[in-house]
Amino acid sequence: MAEHLTKDAFLSKVFNYETNKDWKFEGDVPCVIDFYADWCAPCKMIAPIIEELSKEYEGKVNFYKINTEQEQELAAAFGIRSIPSLLFCPKEGKPKMAMGALPKEQLKNIVDDELLSVS
Repeated sequence: MAEHLTKDAFLSKVFNYETNKDWKFEGDVPCVIDFYADWCAPCKMIAPIIEELSKEYEGKVNFYKINTEQEQELAAAFGIRSIPSLLFCPKEGKPKMAMGALPKEQLKNIVDDELLSVS
């Protein structure tokens, strides 16, 4: 199951932007963050895919959800202007953002290529 993050949980599990200027990932395994809103139709389309992927990659990649209506500060911190927006956070290196309701295969390719293929 994808875990819903509050600001406090985000600061401890992903990135503490209050103490770090430069990106420093706080997690033990890479993660994917789904920025969404309850009223967003494309967000509703991608939600079951995020849940499926969270089961398929359990223990290898964490999947988180951030409600942009409830966590406006987090949405603003990442400049979220369209939803769904997905943030892919590797253990090392900078995160990458993807916008829109991507198909499952494309999401799997991004997870495999950006988060799990460590060189």
